[in-house]
Amino acid sequence: MTLFSYFDRFAASYAPYKGGAWCYEDGCVYRGLALLAEATGDPRWSAHLARLADAQIGPAGELAGYDPEDFNIDNILAGRVLFPLAEATGDPRYLAAADRLAAQLDRHPRIASGNYWHKKRYPRQLWLDGLYMGLPFQIEYAHAKGDPARACDALAQFATALALTETAGGLHVHGYDESRTERWSDPVTGRSPAVWARAMGWLAMALVDALTLLPEDAATRPLRARTRAILAATGARQAASGLWPQVLDAPDLPGNYEESSASAMFAYAFLRAARLGLATGAGAEDLRRRGLRALDALARTRLVPDEGVSRLTGICHVAGLGALSGPYRDGTPGYYLSEAVVADDAKGVGPLMMAAAEAEWIPAEVVPG
Repeated sequence: MTLFSYFDRFAASYAPYKGGAWCYEDGCVYRGLALLAEATGDPRWSAHLARLADAQIGPAGELAGYDPEDFNIDNILAGRVLFPLAEATGDPRYLAAADRLAAQLDRHPRIASGNYWHKKRYPRQLWLDGLYMGLPFQIEYAHAKGDPARACDALAQFATALALTETAGGLHVHGYDESRTERWSDPVTGRSPAVWARAMGWLAMALVDALTLLPEDAATRPLRARTRAILAATGARQAASGLWPQVLDAPDLPGNYEESSASAMFAYAFLRAARLGLATGAGAEDLRRRGLRALDALARTRLVPDEGVSRLTGICHVAGLGALSGPYRDGTPGYYLSEAVVADDAKGVGPLMMAAAEAEWIPAEVVPG
């Protein structure tokens, strides 16, 4: 089965991740479909996108099941699809919905450094996931509204988040607790203990998406340099298989496994960075080669037949930090190996769509042999 036929079947049978409520998991699929439509011009991707997204967007921009008082940064991500839908249709409800999400960001609580809390229920915490959930949308909204201050704020949040989460190896831990009260946080640095691959995947996609939306100038050059270093450090940890381990900074940890969603995220980030000029010369060629290698490995080894259909396997279902109920998620390497591994989860399929869309832009003569 080709990737495109897999994506078509997946989208045709896709059920909203949280019963129809506006959520980031659906947003991953929406983003993948939007990029496939842009890269291929094939109307089936736009048709899937409109059918799925329109079911959650009301006539005045209401968003199904969305409560801004949750101050959940995850809920912002799906808003990125509103801009291409508005451009394609001229329907005002899409930008009205974007206004609702921006209004949440205007009131969203922040830690002292200026970064958004991950959620109201996780007070004073920064997670790498949240950078992807909120900041590229914020930059796109800034462009749509002619409000450069929002883009400047996003750049500042990236810079402080990187400083708060960086490790000696140039990678970044999953979370930071300003209060130092969570058991997972280091009492001196506030950082969580391990480098989770999907957290790094969210970070890589966030940086690449943000910087390819912005001009190269004095304001963005420091973050561009940091991003190239992060992509290089991540690329150096790609396994011989072409994929990346679940715990990125402990590849030899017993039980560590190569995880599909993070590998798809890195493939997308590498290919997009190379295509849109975030890296140049030999650096771009290395990223392109690594991204295509990961995409090929996912297509060959992780699409597995199951009862007559193919499924994308090897996806960590969910991982987080702390708990309001149930087992405490302590952020150690062992914790990340304890979470369930599933198939066809939106957090893996959406980024795989994105990576496949990026590969479509590469001329055949440029693809390494």
